[in-house]
Amino acid sequence: MKLSNANTFLISLLALACLTCAMSVAVNAQEKEKAKTGAEALPGIDWSVDQLKNAVAPVRPGRVMLPEKWPNNARVAVVISFDVDNESYSLSTGVTAPGPLSDAEYGATEGLPRIIAMLDRFNVPATFFTPAVSAILAPEMVPQILKSGKNEVALHGWVHESVDVLNDGAQEERLLRQAVDYLTKVSGKKPVGSRTGSWAFSSYTISVDQKLGLTYDSSLMAMDVPYEIISNGKDTGIVELPVTWVADDGIYFGPTGALPSPKLIFQVFQDEFDMAYRERSFVMLTFHPNAERRSRFLYLEQLIAYMETKPGVWFATAEQVVNWIKSNPTTDSSFSRMPEQQ
Repeated sequence: MKLSNANTFLISLLALACLTCAMSVAVNAQEKEKAKTGAEALPGIDWSVDQLKNAVAPVRPGRVMLPEKWPNNARVAVVISFDVDNESYSLSTGVTAPGPLSDAEYGATEGLPRIIAMLDRFNVPATFFTPAVSAILAPEMVPQILKSGKNEVALHGWVHESVDVLNDGAQEERLLRQAVDYLTKVSGKKPVGSRTGSWAFSSYTISVDQKLGLTYDSSLMAMDVPYEIISNGKDTGIVELPVTWVADDGIYFGPTGALPSPKLIFQVFQDEFDMAYRERSFVMLTFHPNAERRSRFLYLEQLIAYMETKPGVWFATAEQVVNWIKSNPTTDSSFSRMPEQQ
């Protein structure tokens, strides 16, 4: 079909507009790249020592809170934790596309029931950090988690909000209070611990946790073992049960599933456990029900079975670990964790 002169002209205009848009994007990208270079991109190089100290002061590790011994003289305490993000992660940023939401909903429909059944088979407890909105959208989840009487439901924000992006103390407190109120209502017990959405922290987070009477946090990464959080030079009374991206399945298993065999990833988790076992200390492992598809769940199951073969492993909820820490002598020396020779 022949194009009229008018149509040809319109197509030319459209092509020109697309080219102009592409050039504009390229120029903007170049300008942004330029802005990332030079002294302006490194403001910290001109900060005074006091400014540098003040920058890190809001949240610092205090004394080590590793008990001198675990229950029954166990070698290591293991907390298996699950971040029950499901759709809340997307909804917090306004994503409502059915595809991503459906993929995340898998955590409630398939992931969590399979995980609960496995924990029951192994007779192992776990802590489920649950955004209130995840529980609202799938009200069957909290009863499933608590049915065995062994598991813990803990806070994970209202809708998995990243509090550093929010950067508003009043809003952060309002949202976490909403989450506390809802989870208390549906579980019959007030949560005592929190893990922030995306493990982010704001300058307000510690004071909000204190106002709400929480006993522990599990969002920070300054040590391998439990420690007390210090804020602006003062003890907060809040125990940190540290996490690490190294032992979090979410960082490896994106929605596209483009990474190698899960077997390789779960070897990292096993190695983290093995080193904690060798040091007679503590390990926190983190998984996501919506990420644990069948091919990955197989290796999660094998990991727990492996840990159960080792003598002297105390599987506990985060709350149980903190309660033990608070009622037993602890050591403030990292030398107590020197690895034993194998």
